[in-house]
Amino acid sequence: MNNQIVQSQDNIFDDLGFEPDEAANLKIRSDLILDLQRYIKKQKWTQQEAADFFNETQPRISNLMNGDIERFSIDKLVQMIVKTGMKIKVEVIDIVA
Repeated sequence: MNNQIVQSQDNIFDDLGFEPDEAANLKIRSDLILDLQRYIKKQKWTQQEAADFFNETQPRISNLMNGDIERFSIDKLVQMIVKTGMKIKVEVIDIVA
């Protein structure tokens, strides 16, 4: 067995072979989900309390807490982040080929 360690890029989804646009979308959603998970844990909310705050169902918050990325759009995650009072900063980096 030849286990080779490879330096990761900034986006694990790139490393997994997703197309660049899909990898970027997945990275943005995963970062937003992680921020929301941290916020909910910091508040020490139950899933039902979080559901009430975000006007969502408890199963939907369960999906969020389990990192079920496919169930959340960037738009929905941004709405939830804004509701917490957190700010979102977008950074676009120009890479010269």
